[in-house]
Amino acid sequence: MSELTHFENGSPRMVDVAQKPTTTRTAVAEAIIMLPEPAQEALQNNPKGDPLMVAQIAGIMGAKKTSDLIPLCHPLALKKVGVHIEPHEQGLRIEATVKTEGQTGVEMEALTAASVAALTVYDMLKAASKGIEILHIRLLSKTGGKSGDYHVDRNAEE
Repeated sequence: MSELTHFENGSPRMVDVAQKPTTTRTAVAEAIIMLPEPAQEALQNNPKGDPLMVAQIAGIMGAKKTSDLIPLCHPLALKKVGVHIEPHEQGLRIEATVKTEGQTGVEMEALTAASVAALTVYDMLKAASKGIEILHIRLLSKTGGKSGDYHVDRNAEE
């Protein structure tokens, strides 16, 4: 098992990345949202505005605020944040992509972007249905850094 780097002698700590090399770091995360029929209908006709556009902006803002939300995350100068939302089965699939040049990865920023975007969809559509479900949020891939690359094996899921 890998060492849990956010603890030292049983106490939480922010990892010292000062000696790590600066490399290109990317991460992609997704969230799946199930929308009951009334929520799907509200996507097309929502008096609050376009729920998906608002969710995209919220996801981008969430990535930028990750270190304010997750106590031991480093504040990062993000180079790119993209949030893409597409239809998926009986709901939506959100994919968040984050990139930086730095000494630590952007997995948490991508996961936060996907999470905040999903929560925003819920907020924008909750008047139509309280039965909206955020099924899962997960890391799909990450590149850069000492631990190497990671990619979900989508073939193994089928």
